[in-house]
Amino acid sequence: MPEKPVTKSHTDDEISLIDLAITLAKHKKLIIGAPLIVAVVVAIYTFIIPPTYTADTQMLPPQQQSSASAMLSQLGALGGMAGAAGIKNPNDTYVAMLKSRTIQDSMIKRFKLQAVYETKTPEKTRKALNGATKVTVGKDGIIGISVDDKNPQRAALLANGYVDALQQMTQVFAVTEASHRRLFYEKQLLQAKQNLGDAEIALKQLQEKTGIIHIDSQAQLGIGTAANIKGQIAMKEVELGAMRTFATGNNPDLVRTQQTITGLRAQLGKIETGTVATSKVPETGLEYIRKTRDFKYAETIYEMLAKQFEIAKIDEAKESSVIQVLDKAIPPEQKSKPKRSLMVLISALATGFLTILYAFIKEALQNAKKDTETEAQLKTLKKTLRWN
Repeated sequence: MPEKPVTKSHTDDEISLIDLAITLAKHKKLIIGAPLIVAVVVAIYTFIIPPTYTADTQMLPPQQQSSASAMLSQLGALGGMAGAAGIKNPNDTYVAMLKSRTIQDSMIKRFKLQAVYETKTPEKTRKALNGATKVTVGKDGIIGISVDDKNPQRAALLANGYVDALQQMTQVFAVTEASHRRLFYEKQLLQAKQNLGDAEIALKQLQEKTGIIHIDSQAQLGIGTAANIKGQIAMKEVELGAMRTFATGNNPDLVRTQQTITGLRAQLGKIETGTVATSKVPETGLEYIRKTRDFKYAETIYEMLAKQFEIAKIDEAKESSVIQVLDKAIPPEQKSKPKRSLMVLISALATGFLTILYAFIKEALQNAKKDTETEAQLKTLKKTLRWN
């Protein structure tokens, strides 16, 4: 009968637990000693490096709620437009503002951080400040600011400084709904003031040229009425332009506003072309009437815009005061870094893992040298790894 081929047993192909234990025992000094030495070195290092302190502050962002819609009810649909134009997610906006370069530069200048961080350029100072600062938003909407620093007092000052810088920025930039209105009316008011000044100068020059200083009461009444109607038309046109940014041509409020403007223009046309204001005025006084009408119109527009501007300023002041600090940062009593125990434990475990891996690799290489075929393969591997 033919002989059966000799096969290796299943246990010969496996590494037994005894072999693993023998390998660990042969390198026990390295496996135990190296982690202990590294742990001692890391522990000494954690005592040498200066500790880091973390100061925390929490605040409520300004809420996008405004009383201007009620106060500006005389503007009709413009109040609804203001609500539609509000910021959808204010928390993201304020977090972005806290991380902005403008606030970072303000903090660097106020606390002289370039000297504190010992950086050579403003860009590196910003990176250092950004690395030491953490801004988070909780599920409850509360914004948290954490600042790390080697000085606990300075850490608290920096955390509170972010809140102060945010307050100042919200006073400058149009962030809230009321801020947008205030900025809009402020620009319109400056233009109206310029127009009023020009009309006043033109009227004064005409008075000096013609010697006319007044007109009869009937003409004065017509001029006042026309100026008031023109002022209403101008304000409605401002409202109509704002509505067109978000409403379609079939919007009921937009159609109603257009009809109102048409009716006011019809009234103005009757007054300007009728006989009430101009038929009884001499030909030489017509130019004076026109200049007076332009002045009254500019004056009416300026008064209307001034009222709306004051309302927007009051509403903006109310909204800006909504930033409330829940927990003001105080100098921390305990350090947050370095975490000595955690650093020592991680370094010891990592070193122990590496030494065990080294022991197994060394043992495998030694066993491979005993095998002629494996040794030849190792020589080939070393040869192929060479660059030359």
